[in-house]
Amino acid sequence: MATIDRHDALLVIDVQNDFLPGGALGVRNGDRIIPVINRISGFFTTRVFTRDWHPSNHVSFSRNPQFLDQSWPPHCIQNTWGAQFHPDLTIGREDRIVTIGDNPLEENYSSFHNTDLAAELRHQNIRRIFIAGLATDYCVLTSAMDGRQAGFDVLVLEDAVAGVDVPPGSVARALQTMRDRGVHILSTGDLVLSKTY
Repeated sequence: MATIDRHDALLVIDVQNDFLPGGALGVRNGDRIIPVINRISGFFTTRVFTRDWHPSNHVSFSRNPQFLDQSWPPHCIQNTWGAQFHPDLTIGREDRIVTIGDNPLEENYSSFHNTDLAAELRHQNIRRIFIAGLATDYCVLTSAMDGRQAGFDVLVLEDAVAGVDVPPGSVARALQTMRDRGVHILSTGDLVLSKTY
């Protein structure tokens, strides 16, 4: 069990149209996590939502994509439908939105790389980060690793993430890598609110 208090933050990664079924890089069954995220988001007073926000000439885009690092189809292009958060995802006015991937010359999967997220969370006295979103084997993995490196306790909510799993087995490997690096893997059913929160 994990008791949620004011030192905890929810980090929701890239729940955008292009990463969901029907999008340019849709994660199979990725939309199943949306009601799970909505159900537990109210547990947290600090919520951060990240988004890929690519220029149209981003280095990761390929005319003949191989669906691997730096060879993806165009996706999450700034100010397009694909870059928008899924309309069913609940985001409040007070929630923070962090943009990544807006440098056309740099591939980036991490919510912490070249952002002020770590500093802002420290300023709010956040000690633990609970991660949900897409995709387990890319942005979730790298964000969890960078969160640990930044000194936070990191917990990934396994039923609130989904992965590409290309090549097959990459999701399982990502989860094991995170465990090996000190990231805790748990279910949203393990979350409880502190009675004094």
